[in-house]
Amino acid sequence: MFPLTEENKSVAWLLLSTGTCPRCIFRFCGVDFHTPYKLPYKDLLNELQKFLETETDTVILEVPNPPLKKIRLQESDDETADLSQNGEGRLSADGSIAPRPSRLNVCNICLGILQEFCEKDFIKKVCQKVEASGFEFTNLVLSVSFPPQLSVREHAAWLRVKQERGKQSLSLGRNDIIQLKEAYKWITHPLFSEELGVPIDGKSLFEVSVVFAHPETVEDCHFLGTICPDCFKPAKNKQSVFTRMAVMKALSQIKEEDFLKWFPCPPNPPKAVCSVLEMECAHGAVFVAGRYNKYSRNLPQTPWIIDGERKLESSVEELISDHLLAVFKAESFNFSSSGREDVDVRTLGTGRPFAIELVNPHRVHFTSQEIQELQQKINKSSDKIQVRDLQLVTREALGHMKAGEEEKTKTYSALIWTNKAIQEKDIEFLNDIKDLKIEQKTPLRVLHRRPLAVRTRLIHTMETHYLDQHHFRLRLKTQAGTYIKELVHGDFGRTQPNIGSLLSVTADILELDVESVDVDWPPALDD
Repeated sequence: MFPLTEENKSVAWLLLSTGTCPRCIFRFCGVDFHTPYKLPYKDLLNELQKFLETETDTVILEVPNPPLKKIRLQESDDETADLSQNGEGRLSADGSIAPRPSRLNVCNICLGILQEFCEKDFIKKVCQKVEASGFEFTNLVLSVSFPPQLSVREHAAWLRVKQERGKQSLSLGRNDIIQLKEAYKWITHPLFSEELGVPIDGKSLFEVSVVFAHPETVEDCHFLGTICPDCFKPAKNKQSVFTRMAVMKALSQIKEEDFLKWFPCPPNPPKAVCSVLEMECAHGAVFVAGRYNKYSRNLPQTPWIIDGERKLESSVEELISDHLLAVFKAESFNFSSSGREDVDVRTLGTGRPFAIELVNPHRVHFTSQEIQELQQKINKSSDKIQVRDLQLVTREALGHMKAGEEEKTKTYSALIWTNKAIQEKDIEFLNDIKDLKIEQKTPLRVLHRRPLAVRTRLIHTMETHYLDQHHFRLRLKTQAGTYIKELVHGDFGRTQPNIGSLLSVTADILELDVESVDVDWPPALDD
């Protein structure tokens, strides 16, 4: 059933005669169900012309001067050729001469978006590029970006149609018009889904984006900069101040009478359709988590680069991430962990939780067996690290690693040297200390990258193991975020109290190991 009613005839004729495509006519007539938009363009045009015909194959137009005239809606090809050669067109509802609309005319509102770019040929071209991109996906989201001048042209058409509706004592609000993106989605989503064999899902991590441009009409927006200069502020990452949002803001502020002085209503037909400025595929990040052990005292957690010069050849981050980048075919990564250890500190026990964000991965589907094989590959590649509990996680799950980080506890084992000779009895009292509160001013060694502050930390328990007159081992359970080296030597008094002050000696730390990071994430997996 044709979606327009007698009430729509004057608006439909007005738009058709001034160069508007059938689908945009439907939009401005408030047709809010999908089926009519999906019909082939040629069929739509024929149906629209039949709708506007009277029984005698004519439509009567009420125009003030001349009075009632009868004109034919369908000319022969010869008649059309004559009109084109004579520079003449069809009489529109307001008495002006307008070009005869045809399948080849570019819509004066959508600039061809709802014409050529809804056809199966275009859909196939996009799908061929999607399939050639090498991304793995089971659904997708389609993102389209239209030229900002489309908003100006829609506004102009709306003002004209509103005026026409007013003659019938009818109103037309901006929200009564079907949005161009909605109509485009209704038409193209089923075609994309059919061609690619996957559903269109707004929550999909795989995005196909198409950006349209129309150089011929790019200056349509420029008058707004004169009338509403405050709406158009230069931005570093924008090539033009006339962004869609800025144009929409200006259109919401401009008075109707001012707009009508500057821009034709309805807008003039363009000569060419839009062009596709770019077509890109991108996949949202995926996240891999696990725990790592670090066995080397000459390996930083992240690349150690000072003044552009690399100090050590590798890092924990790289030893893990290089494998993930290759397997997931990702462009880049971001590494995070539950705290960090110094380059000369080992991480033992069940390891330190970490997560890696893989940016724009081309491969995303893995079985648990494949992830386990990837873990084994990482572990075989180096004797400096080992990885366990490797698994795919969600972005939301990363919060568990950071949540209440300073309330978590960590256990350390430190080899301590004292300048004065000590006996076992001299250190035994440390075993009895519980929940020792210390004040730590930001250590000198990290002051270049951490703000100056005094942090209160708790040393929950200490356990000593005497070795000789100048050495003992100290096992500590502390609040996360405690600087252990400074707890031992005092950092020139910046940490109080410290092991040296408690023992009345000069103490230093020779070796430090992280024995446990008490964060219950990610979930432990069976090997």
